[in-house]
Amino acid sequence: MARSPESPAAPRVSPPDLPREFGSATARRSADLLAARLDLEVTADLAHASLEQCTITADADSVDLTGATLIDVDMTGVRIASLKMRDAGVRRVRVSGGRIGTLDLSGARIDELELRDVRIDYLNLGGVRATDIEITACSIRTIDMPQAELTRVRFTDTRTDEVDSRGMRAAHVDLRGLDASAFLDANSLRGTTLSSFQVQQLAPVLAAGIGIQVRD
Repeated sequence: MARSPESPAAPRVSPPDLPREFGSATARRSADLLAARLDLEVTADLAHASLEQCTITADADSVDLTGATLIDVDMTGVRIASLKMRDAGVRRVRVSGGRIGTLDLSGARIDELELRDVRIDYLNLGGVRATDIEITACSIRTIDMPQAELTRVRFTDTRTDEVDSRGMRAAHVDLRGLDASAFLDANSLRGTTLSSFQVQQLAPVLAAGIGIQVRD
């Protein structure tokens, strides 16, 4: 008898494929950058740009990557108040260390994204279509992912105050490593994996969702 695939399947996330040497570059809208090193300050407009095999450091108020294409990109120790990546195409991108106020990935198409040891005030995954996301050792105040389509996503040693998952469609989404104070819509967690302790915490919300009145 054939073995059924293990569930939840782990994300297939690999590090960015980076060259040994980089050229310096400046941020500009619709830029086409290959093997570039970007050091961003104050505000940077890279909307609709193409970044391939690039590294990014930043101490900036705003970085705009709306509609951009990012392939094999490494962001290390960034400090950004607002990082806009709405409708971006993301493939093999790693963000490690640092602090981000708002990380807006709404509407993005994601294939391999790693967030590691990052402090984020607001993570917006609304409407994303994402495959293979690994989120490790992060502190995220609020996670919004309404209408998201998520496949092979795993949280490890990560904390958040609130998760909005309304309308989310999930397959192989492992939430056992996410310490969440509240899920706004427990009924939308179909397709996820939770620990027994998490299910106990969610029991009142799940009961209310199917019309059960709980009284002691």
